[in-house]
Amino acid sequence: MTVKGIIFDFGFTLFYFDNPSVERYYECFKKGLLKSIDILKEKRVWSEELSNESFVKKFAKSRQHFFRKSIKTKTEFPTSLIFQNVLESLREEHIINNIDNIDLNTYDKLADIYHSCEEDEWEPFENTRETLEILTKKNVKVALISNHPNHQTIENMLKKHDLAKFFEFILTSAKYGKRKPDPNIFLYTLEQMGLKDHANSVIMCGDEYADIIGAKRANIQSILLERKYKFPFEKEINVSNLRKINNILEILDIIE
Repeated sequence: MTVKGIIFDFGFTLFYFDNPSVERYYECFKKGLLKSIDILKEKRVWSEELSNESFVKKFAKSRQHFFRKSIKTKTEFPTSLIFQNVLESLREEHIINNIDNIDLNTYDKLADIYHSCEEDEWEPFENTRETLEILTKKNVKVALISNHPNHQTIENMLKKHDLAKFFEFILTSAKYGKRKPDPNIFLYTLEQMGLKDHANSVIMCGDEYADIIGAKRANIQSILLERKYKFPFEKEINVSNLRKINNILEILDIIE
């Protein structure tokens, strides 16, 4: 098979989160949220009526609302937007009244801090670097698409492990505005890779429904990396002759 390009998913494809659970995710994000509250207090938008715990609850409710909406519409709602929504809601309730001095850069900073906990939790799989190095030597173009509500977090983790240099293009749903399996996020990536007219020579490698079905809708080949963990409410992938691998390095056997 002649392969001109490979698009990878991020989580549980190139990187893993050790012993993942809903509780661990929530604990991680709560730590980040409490750090972001410190920024709000520095900006003097806090009030005596607002406790840390009440803000955490309100943020969690808003996050769940937008997450459900994103799953339904395939539209991404960035974390910066959630912060903006929560603060505007608190102003409407007359709990705070001084958010005019919070600009878009500050909302981005709040989102970066909120997700900063992830940067210590996600680690590349043992064979991730070797796989990317070999693909680069073979002149295979490599890109990444991640359903993530804060683009900078993905960039930070790739740079932290000196892996960003292997990618022709890095895209998140936060930056594009749509989530996998919307086919347009794949088609846009193909265009940025210079492979718009060679979709049949590109492979999408990911670990879930959104990766495989999205690739199918964009007429891209796909490979499922079977992860160890099963998550609640996973959609079944009904694709005939779906190629599967257990280790990212095995993708090299398929393209040779």
